[in-house]
Amino acid sequence: MDERRVGVLGATSLVGEHLIAYLIKNCWRVTAFTRRTIVPKTVFHAQISWQSLAKLDYDNVAQMPIPYWVCVAPIWVLPDYFDLLIALGVRRIVCLSSTSRFTKNDSSDLQERQIAQKLVQSEELLRTWANSSAIEYIILRPTLIYGYGHDKNVAEMARFIRRFGFFPVLGTAKGLRQPIHVDDVVFACFAALGALNFKNCSYNLAGGEVLPYRDMVIRIFERLNRRPRLLTIPFWCFRFFIAGIRWIPRYRFMTLAMAERMNQDLQFDYSEAQRDLYFSPRQFRLTIEDLPGTN
Repeated sequence: MDERRVGVLGATSLVGEHLIAYLIKNCWRVTAFTRRTIVPKTVFHAQISWQSLAKLDYDNVAQMPIPYWVCVAPIWVLPDYFDLLIALGVRRIVCLSSTSRFTKNDSSDLQERQIAQKLVQSEELLRTWANSSAIEYIILRPTLIYGYGHDKNVAEMARFIRRFGFFPVLGTAKGLRQPIHVDDVVFACFAALGALNFKNCSYNLAGGEVLPYRDMVIRIFERLNRRPRLLTIPFWCFRFFIAGIRWIPRYRFMTLAMAERMNQDLQFDYSEAQRDLYFSPRQFRLTIEDLPGTN
């Protein structure tokens, strides 16, 4: 059995793309799984084998057992592939969840509460399955992920600023944040994969700097070389703003609950990951690479 063979679920995601590059750099052989019917043609390397989950050839894949796995797809899709992982000889899995399981469990938005519940339930399903099958697992829960202009957090904020020239905030918007760069999430995944002294545990991951939501927005303005223009909107008015902006397809994801969290402290202790995984995240210092393109 090839001990340095790893399967990656969610291979075409932001974290998946950079994780695969890091695994290759460190001499791992990667079987990359995607739910897309057509596997990507942009990433070819002798150490990568692409597999479409939609038309998977079990007999072909099963010829090469995969003892190690990383799931960077939404954790709630993982139970759909428990049988596949067992068939391919899984012994250890690292899985991304999210601190949203804590921060959205009492959200005013029903859909967000449902997401938090799905995260909690999926983590429990993973634990039950892994324990019953003698499989080692590590769950990683990152905070707000950003990086390379392809995330759905900082990149979307930057696009909004470019388009409208301002950014709306609710009240003082001084709730604390710890944005984490995708490369630091990748390092934690890689470290957890090889930290064989630690198993059947979970870690919160956060960025190396705590800053108010307002300051995070200001730094995005500054990296865009724009004068910060934060438009403070009262709660009652924000309802109308959200209702209006959601008519634009790109901003249908925006909710009033997102505005409410601007004044909530979403701060997490990552000392356990620091101790066990040598996790040392960077401060929130945006580079040009972290901004989305202008197209």
